[in-house]
Amino acid sequence: MSSGSIEILIQYMNMVFLTFSVVLFSLFTIMGYLSARNSLHYRKKNSFNDLSKIMASPLAPSITIIAPAYNEGMTIVENVRSLLSLKYVNYEVMVVNDGSKDDTLEKLIAAFHLEKIEKQIDPNWRSKPIRGIYKSTQKSFGKLTVIDKENGGKSDALNTGMYLSENRYVGCIDVDCLLLPDALLHIVKSFSQRSKKKVIAVGGVIRVANSCTISGGTLEQINLPTNWLARFQLLEYTRSFLLGRMAWGRIDSLLIISGAFGFFDREVAIAAGGYDTNTVGEDMEIVFRMRRYMHDQKIPYTIEYIPDPLCWTEVPESLEVLVKQRDRWSRGNLETLKKHKEMFFNPKYGTLGLLSYPYWFFYEWLSPILEFFGFFSIIIFYFMGILNWEFFVAITAAIYAFSIMFSFYAILWDVYSYNQYNKTKDILILMFCAIIEPVAFHPIVVWSAIKGNYKKLFNIQSGWGAMTRKGFSKAA
Repeated sequence: MSSGSIEILIQYMNMVFLTFSVVLFSLFTIMGYLSARNSLHYRKKNSFNDLSKIMASPLAPSITIIAPAYNEGMTIVENVRSLLSLKYVNYEVMVVNDGSKDDTLEKLIAAFHLEKIEKQIDPNWRSKPIRGIYKSTQKSFGKLTVIDKENGGKSDALNTGMYLSENRYVGCIDVDCLLLPDALLHIVKSFSQRSKKKVIAVGGVIRVANSCTISGGTLEQINLPTNWLARFQLLEYTRSFLLGRMAWGRIDSLLIISGAFGFFDREVAIAAGGYDTNTVGEDMEIVFRMRRYMHDQKIPYTIEYIPDPLCWTEVPESLEVLVKQRDRWSRGNLETLKKHKEMFFNPKYGTLGLLSYPYWFFYEWLSPILEFFGFFSIIIFYFMGILNWEFFVAITAAIYAFSIMFSFYAILWDVYSYNQYNKTKDILILMFCAIIEPVAFHPIVVWSAIKGNYKKLFNIQSGWGAMTRKGFSKAA
């Protein structure tokens, strides 16, 4: 290749990176504005609502909380007790034991005095065989149902619970997530908003429970994680949930509801086909599917998003587990985008096709790939002696400065809006995390994404990726 051709190639690559960065800066600035508007609107709208009326009413909409469980014997009893203590009248807790190889089922039977019951099951329902359905002999545990089935994965377990539920709404959560006592009241309130549009799903912010004091399934004290990986993830979650998803919710273009805390209109979810058992990104894929179904049926609809800190979960504190988790997220992202590629710049789907899908394609899927290969191109250009140092330093400094400012904004907005971490020391630690995250944590995320995309693109078989947890700390 001639020197002239190389120079043209470098100029072209510089233009691509510059354009990509400018668009990214613009999008994130708009997100910051929209999320703040949405949060303020939510707080104003809900400042005068009396949730106790919903809690006390026997006519309150019925909800089934579906919690898949696989080898959760260490914590299953305490987690179920927590779910049974929620402040709501008309709800059911359905634990789906997805072929656990440990003593999960035995512990549930002993702790809640369960007995197998007879129930008619459609033999044509597409899920792994159900081995038994259990209910408690004690009235105090009347809200609990346990389904024992052969292992089929999380999606299969959720589909089983969705099919066997007879309630209007279903909540699909991780069994080891901690829901605050009034969580269902906020969910029902969101579903019951007076609007011309049908609310088909409700999602919410996921908070990090690592190092928090939890006793008897109750969150007693909020603490900043002591583990540095968990701290980086807390910062990441704050940006993603409190800013990113709130912004997409503002323009009704949210394309993902976290699998740890998602509630759906059961009728619409089943009509759309339920969860896809052939993807590891089931939480994202079902939202795509339900939205496409409502668009195709030409039914006005919306998805609500709650910024209140209602759900707390444990994040990985091990590098190995974190990489497996992000590897899986990347594979699920690519699977969903590929399956719903008809939405790409399709005006039929409005802002979903013209804005949301392209954002996920370019900045959630393509961005890590560009970063990865951009890093190696810089090394190659350096050794070839053709690296444009002025451009490289300028664009790197701009990206670094913007990422820190956006993280600072997320931290300070969280302090202003919900004040979960109100100690000056904690806020300073999070700000320090924001300063070093681009070089200490973000490369791990990029590498995990490359690993996941490589597996998917070259059809390398890889499972769901087990999430090994340490368990919540208890009060002394």
